[in-house]
Amino acid sequence: MALIERQEEMSCLQSLVANAILGRGRVALVSGPVGTGKSALLRALSEQAVELGALAVTATGSPMEQDLQLGVLRQLIHDAPLVQEERERSETLLAEGQRAVTAAHAEAGRLIDPQVVHALITVLLDLSESYPLVIVVDDVHHADRTSLLCLAYLARRVRNARIVTVFAHNDRQGPGAHFETDLLRLPHCRRLLLSPLSRRGVAALVAAQVGLGATERFAEDWYAISGGNPLLAGELAADYRQELRVGEDPPGEVVTGDRFIQAVASCLRRGHPLTRRVAHGLATLGEADGVAELLDLPAVDVGRELLALGAAGLLKAGRYRHEAIRQAVLAAMDLTERRELFRRAAELAYTRGVTPCVVADRLLQASKVDAGWVVPTLEEAAMIALRRGQVDAAVSYLKLAWRECTDEARRARIMTTLVRAEWRINPAASAERLDQLAEAMNRGSLRGGDAVVLARALLWHGRFEDARDVLEQLTGEPGADQETAAELVITRLWLRVTYPPLVRHAGDPPKERLLAGMVPVAVSRRLESTLALAEVLTRGPSESGLGTVERILEGTGLDEMSLDVVENSLLALTYAGRCERAAPLCDLFSAEASAKQAPSRRARLAAIRAEIAIRQGDLPAAERHARLALDSIPMSSWGASIGGPLAGLITALTAMGRYDAVREPLDRPIPEATFQTRFGLHYLYARGRYHLATESFALAMHDFMRCGELMVAWGLDHPGLIPWRADAAEACLRMGRTDEARRLVQAHLNACGPEEYRSRGIGLRLQAATCEPARRPALLRQATEYLQLAGDRYELARVLFDLVEAYEAVGEYRRAGTVAGRARAAAGECRAEPIISALSRATEARDLPAPLPRERIGELSGAERRVAALAAAGYSNQEIAAKLYVTISTVEQHLTRAYRKLHINRRAELPLVVEFGDQALP
Repeated sequence: MALIERQEEMSCLQSLVANAILGRGRVALVSGPVGTGKSALLRALSEQAVELGALAVTATGSPMEQDLQLGVLRQLIHDAPLVQEERERSETLLAEGQRAVTAAHAEAGRLIDPQVVHALITVLLDLSESYPLVIVVDDVHHADRTSLLCLAYLARRVRNARIVTVFAHNDRQGPGAHFETDLLRLPHCRRLLLSPLSRRGVAALVAAQVGLGATERFAEDWYAISGGNPLLAGELAADYRQELRVGEDPPGEVVTGDRFIQAVASCLRRGHPLTRRVAHGLATLGEADGVAELLDLPAVDVGRELLALGAAGLLKAGRYRHEAIRQAVLAAMDLTERRELFRRAAELAYTRGVTPCVVADRLLQASKVDAGWVVPTLEEAAMIALRRGQVDAAVSYLKLAWRECTDEARRARIMTTLVRAEWRINPAASAERLDQLAEAMNRGSLRGGDAVVLARALLWHGRFEDARDVLEQLTGEPGADQETAAELVITRLWLRVTYPPLVRHAGDPPKERLLAGMVPVAVSRRLESTLALAEVLTRGPSESGLGTVERILEGTGLDEMSLDVVENSLLALTYAGRCERAAPLCDLFSAEASAKQAPSRRARLAAIRAEIAIRQGDLPAAERHARLALDSIPMSSWGASIGGPLAGLITALTAMGRYDAVREPLDRPIPEATFQTRFGLHYLYARGRYHLATESFALAMHDFMRCGELMVAWGLDHPGLIPWRADAAEACLRMGRTDEARRLVQAHLNACGPEEYRSRGIGLRLQAATCEPARRPALLRQATEYLQLAGDRYELARVLFDLVEAYEAVGEYRRAGTVAGRARAAAGECRAEPIISALSRATEARDLPAPLPRERIGELSGAERRVAALAAAGYSNQEIAAKLYVTISTVEQHLTRAYRKLHINRRAELPLVVEFGDQALP
């Protein structure tokens, strides 16, 4: 394989052998970068020697035997087919030469007696008279000095002998100036230079190992990484072959495995020591600039070694061709040498004013640097990395900064930042650091915003007692500055809506709104977003508050603000019924969290997105997002907040009728602390919905009432958060307790604000169920309007189903049939199988109209669409006219034109108009 693109060199060597057989001896000096196939070429020549009519005699130099005098010549003598007498004579001569060399160390004279050299070489010359010889010495640059003397003596005397001598050496490591000079001066010496393979050569080499299919896919990549070096290209192919044996499917990308890494290390070991040193410096810095200063070498020497590394295929444009090459070079270095080089590289980078992240990366791998700039540089680098989403790097910088820092207060601040950074990946990862931070708090080293971080982390993990102690110490600190006072306000507001039982431990806040313009922007954003969420859940939404959070969220990246700001703002919009605004913003932030490898953030945003999808009636999306939240981080990492994503999953599965699947999330253990949080309210409500759907009415009532009791006790009794009274009323109705249901429904409606369309629609549906049949259609039509405005497709499907039953109860079967088609479409869209099944059983005999093509719907004018939508909902012409403030005649004209454009003949064929339209009912 390694002889690909080496045919010209092989032909030249074969020609030299042919001349030698005729008595015209020749010498060949083969050179080239490390790994370019010199050894393979010499092996191939040795194997073909017999076919060419000659006998190969081989030897190989080794750096391990370079001090073993006559070692290479001894290999040649032993490999030669000598008769017993000649072999004994040769051994005697070698022993005599060895003694002479040893004696020469005491005499500053010649290395060996010339007579001994002549006698040893004569053995080979005499043998060539019987057999033409191909004498091959690989890695001659590692041969001992005495052997080189003898080989040079031989080379000068083969011109008239039947001998070809072939010596191979690396470009950067000649066999000694005198040896190479002597050989090249000989008229019968020929030099052969090997160069790296071309793209076609690399493709041919790897095709022989892995086949044409993989070669077509990766040939260009293999060439780009190996630089045409046959050794590296061959080992890339070997790694690919190994991956094929291990995996079931072919690798989808180039594999740089152990074989390739070992090949890189081999190239360096076989190179010149100075080349190795420059390679180490280049691997340390990652670029050629600064290598000379790092290694304290002349620039000209460094330049020469870089050229040698480039010729070997390791470099491209002064850098390693692939990160795997750089890592292999680093791995091959002695640990002490590597750490010392990185120490010097870090100092050099800091002196040159290089970006803090580069300095920090070098400090991570360096030996200890005693300098005052180390900790500040690591902290700055961590902040930069966090803004870029490089969380793992930031964590590494902060860990080193904490170890290197000697100031206790600063160490506490560093650890707080470390906890926040690790939180982005996995909240459980920082749990063990919380005790250290609590100790720092007790010693007075942790204060202000850092103490708030500790309190929130303890609350997340359900350590309420420890969190209470931190909060009480924090509020008891005298003389808090403006920023700390703002943090206390934010903490109290956040506790109010997230961990209500703990709010009394956060002290009395100053005027919230007065603080907003007197603190840094980041703190102000947290204050405004937390205040907006608290306002939605305690007093109801306001346009000013919601407008503020929308402005905060729009056009701002996730890393430019804390996740608390994003969460609070999204939840404020969600609980206020602005899901159509919250959903795209949440998707935007979730994509950013995924791109920046922040699984914890992705999980928390997915849980919010599941809640949004529930309120939009998009049950499949709710299940998908809830499962993503639970799968992104371990169960233990959710702490007391686990109720949030579990509630989303349970609610979605229940609404879709997948009751068997609900058992798995219900069986998961829930920390008792969860039921002292807002997340526990969602969990109780979701579990109650499941019990209600599976006809465990008493259990459902218990969960709804417990949820309601907590909401009332915590001052969060708002239907926008959880409409617990409405579901409790439904449980009462299923148990035959109509009067109690009526009271609960009325209380629910009384609590709804004028623009809380979803809550009103839910309440009106249940109010209709408590009324006599004649009043139900009007209430349900009103509920339909509200739920269309709210955009909740699942609750709309439930109302439409009840409207079908209401029309049938009063004998209006035509209207029931009209609404049934629309109910089925709405239920099918959100995959509410219980509603679909119930409709199928109730309307088996009905001939429901097929969905109308979207292009026909688009032909309707706005007025025609509004009239058709109301007609599809079951309104009479008179009711439509009153609702739209037009005459009955105008309604009839609009319907006539709508029938003609839609190619239908009667009112009953209108049910799916609204589903394909883009306008909601007024």
